[in-house]
Amino acid sequence: MSRRTIGIAIPVPEPYGSRLRTMRASFGDPMAETVPSHVTLIPPLDYDVEQLDEVYAALERASVSIPPFAMRLRGTGTFRPVSPVVFVAVSQGISYTEMLAKALRRALDAPEPDFPFHPHVTIAHNLDDAGLDRAYDELSSFECQFSVDEFALYHHDDTVGWVPQHTFALGAGTSV
Repeated sequence: MSRRTIGIAIPVPEPYGSRLRTMRASFGDPMAETVPSHVTLIPPLDYDVEQLDEVYAALERASVSIPPFAMRLRGTGTFRPVSPVVFVAVSQGISYTEMLAKALRRALDAPEPDFPFHPHVTIAHNLDDAGLDRAYDELSSFECQFSVDEFALYHHDDTVGWVPQHTFALGAGTSV
């Protein structure tokens, strides 16, 4: 049986997604080329290709349980010293993002994350301290706001990285 690695995330819309991805590349993070700017909801999971229709159906059912919501990204944070990561912080929409991630984990019977769930957009990963410090400083005043009315399922391709495959609309169309 053939396997597919998927990830589920809230894509950061344009023009913000491209700006953050360009900045990530400027810090020397090679993942900028293969990872679109996003807020992870479900980290990578492997499924048999034959199971993907069931996965899509489960995500479709779960998507209606959370209404669209406003998200604000503002400032930077880090997971150092536990993990060499600098991120742009989610400052509005945290609770809805947490509820959505929990609903999706339940729908997929996915395992609990290894670390407590903390919504964020990674902008530097596995760089030296100088690169991480630069990312932290240069994006410390970054801010944007957008409406989250869908999430995306990505497939991992060994050559090009994470490729969006399908989006799932949230709720009944009323924004919070």
